[in-house]
Amino acid sequence: MWQLSETAEGKTKQENAQIIQQSLEALAGQIEGLVSIEVGVNHPETPASNYDVVLNCTFPTVEALNAYQVHPLHVAAAAYIKKVVTARVCVDYEY
Repeated sequence: MWQLSETAEGKTKQENAQIIQQSLEALAGQIEGLVSIEVGVNHPETPASNYDVVLNCTFPTVEALNAYQVHPLHVAAAAYIKKVVTARVCVDYEY
């Protein structure tokens, strides 16, 4: 999950949230081992303390997750995200 700057890269928080959502969801079917990807944007009528964007991905193995992390398409999306976030939290879990 990410909290976004109110403005960054010449765009509003809402615009950057949409860019993040579109860039990450575009990875579907593009990276081997990425079974599913979903990006949610926080509803504007919820508490301001909420995080702004959440990413939920499914991988068959930890190795597939690790390969995704360094895949050029993911790295390009992550580069933009890093420019507009103020905080990040992450949990990688197995079930």
